[in-house]
Amino acid sequence: MAGKPAPIVGVLALQGDFREHIAVLRSLGADARPIRRPEELAEVAGLVIPGGESSVMDKLSRTFGLAQPLKDAIRSGLPVYGTCAGLIMLADRLLDGINGQQTLGGLDIAVRRNAFGSQLDSFETDLEIPVLGDPPLHAVFIRAPVVEEAGASVVPLATLADGRVVAVEQGNLLGTSFHPEMTGDTRFHEHFLRMIAAA
Repeated sequence: MAGKPAPIVGVLALQGDFREHIAVLRSLGADARPIRRPEELAEVAGLVIPGGESSVMDKLSRTFGLAQPLKDAIRSGLPVYGTCAGLIMLADRLLDGINGQQTLGGLDIAVRRNAFGSQLDSFETDLEIPVLGDPPLHAVFIRAPVVEEAGASVVPLATLADGRVVAVEQGNLLGTSFHPEMTGDTRFHEHFLRMIAAA
């Protein structure tokens, strides 16, 4: 491993909590960079789409000419990890988007935005996530989406006590309804870096 250059991991920096993801990735040894332009996207080995406001992220990605390059990168196998709004952006189907809202797609799932209500209905819980091992992961949900339908090729990684799916993986794509960048538990980011290394 010595002497191997750190992977360049982009974090989509149009809106939302991209700084927190950059800090976590850098703490794990990745060369993490904010991505705002198509030419920056071409340099990365993986990409994180952070939490924020999915409808604003959608509009800005189109305004900045990033939407199509992002779709192309996802389809060409770039490892991408979406958290909260990022999960919405990666979903093929959005059940309750605002008028005209689009997603990048790639994950064969249907998601519902703000599935748990408003900011006041934010909550925290511990999740058993076998792919990450023990102990359970403390998860923070803030105006979080939920996966309501998933195709046969989608692997559910975590569910709530009521059975609702809140973390998925499909090929080069990873998505969580919650915000692992906020808790100090870096296992999801480590899992994503392993996906990048394997790609």
